[in-house]
Amino acid sequence: MAINDNVLIKIRERKDSLTPVERLVAEYILANKEEIPHLSIKSLAQASKTSDASVLRFCKTMGYNGYRSFIVSISASLGSMDEDSGDQYTDIQPGDELTTIISNISRNNMRSIEDTLSVLDRAAVERAVHLLRTSKRIIFFGIGASGLVAQDAEQKFTRINMMCHAFLDGHSQLTAASLLTKEDVAIFISNSGDTIEILDSLEIAKKNGAHIVAITKYGKSELSSRADTLLSISTPEISIRSGAMGSRIAMLTIIDMLFAGVASADYQQVKKYLSKSRSIIANKRRR
Repeated sequence: MAINDNVLIKIRERKDSLTPVERLVAEYILANKEEIPHLSIKSLAQASKTSDASVLRFCKTMGYNGYRSFIVSISASLGSMDEDSGDQYTDIQPGDELTTIISNISRNNMRSIEDTLSVLDRAAVERAVHLLRTSKRIIFFGIGASGLVAQDAEQKFTRINMMCHAFLDGHSQLTAASLLTKEDVAIFISNSGDTIEILDSLEIAKKNGAHIVAITKYGKSELSSRADTLLSISTPEISIRSGAMGSRIAMLTIIDMLFAGVASADYQQVKKYLSKSRSIIANKRRR
């Protein structure tokens, strides 16, 4: 169950991975959100140029037993929408004023976090925290911008004396994956979920028995389908770099959740490690 369940965001995120017929239903729903709660299954089928069976199949794909429960969830999602900010991300435009850019980037980042809470499974986060606490080693895998997230995770968990490392290029990732065991946790970070280097290393890590945690966009992908524990993020559908910025912020937020979950569960021990590392750094600065 998602932390803040919102079926409209789930539909938006999964639209491109649906079958062609299911995509017709999804596109009609997203374009006509307000009228959907008032439509019968037959009316929605006619409006989306599909069939009753296709609409029902779409509801089941989205995780609902029937049309009625799906419509109830649509109504709840509409009621929770922030009418002031809407549900759209804003891309960078040529010649934008700096004030506009500041506002849009801030809004996009905040919405990326809010939307991620609609697709992130609370039970999966809890399971990941438990795995991290009981693992022998934690290995983070990421390429490009996802590699920066992996480095952030390494820095955080190292400070609380956990055996961890981040690998950022394909060759070193293959080497690291080959040395994993069933006592280790391998966290693979990829927005698309289809990065070749990540998938190659994942295959090796899985063969070695390591528990696979994936941080990737919500919906079908090679990474999400192979993960033992899936931590989904919501990513904006915009073209320029503000899209990558939003996904990076969502990934960093999940890393913060995992770190805080571990720190809270082992608070006294973690507090000791943080105080020790902080004092060493402070003493170094005074010299």
